[in-house]
Amino acid sequence: MFIQIIGVGKLKEKYLVLGIAEYAKRLAPYLKFQVIEVADEKAPDTLSDAEVGIVKGKEGERILAQIKPDAHVVALSLDGALWSSEDLAREMDRLGTYGSSHVVFVIGGSHGLSDDVLRRAQQKLCFGRMTLPHQLMRLVLVEQVYRAVKINRGEPYHK
Repeated sequence: MFIQIIGVGKLKEKYLVLGIAEYAKRLAPYLKFQVIEVADEKAPDTLSDAEVGIVKGKEGERILAQIKPDAHVVALSLDGALWSSEDLAREMDRLGTYGSSHVVFVIGGSHGLSDDVLRRAQQKLCFGRMTLPHQLMRLVLVEQVYRAVKINRGEPYHK
């Protein structure tokens, strides 16, 4: 299985970079894993709705340029399905067996994902009603992917 995470913006916080690297190392024996960062669109702090749409559109173009046609895309979105860790494990197992062994998780920038990216996604996933920084979501997501792999293999999860 090949899992990619595409995120908007470059991670600058060392603890996030180190955390993702640790889980990537733990995933290496089980699957191919890659994080792709696409540039965020520079914009002032206050934007009109139309300007937000333009920003999301430009970021969306960068995201879509990274997605292969055969990939199964899961967009992280506030209106997505709420899955447990076990649900994620079952879905990854199902996709690996009967669907696409190339799964791309997409995390938008501070304004979210463009409509084009959301239309490309086969599924939308929500990690809860709390708002988390999109940079932190990368670490949370990679940890959950690792947890799902361990669940599917029936192996104990070590923190």
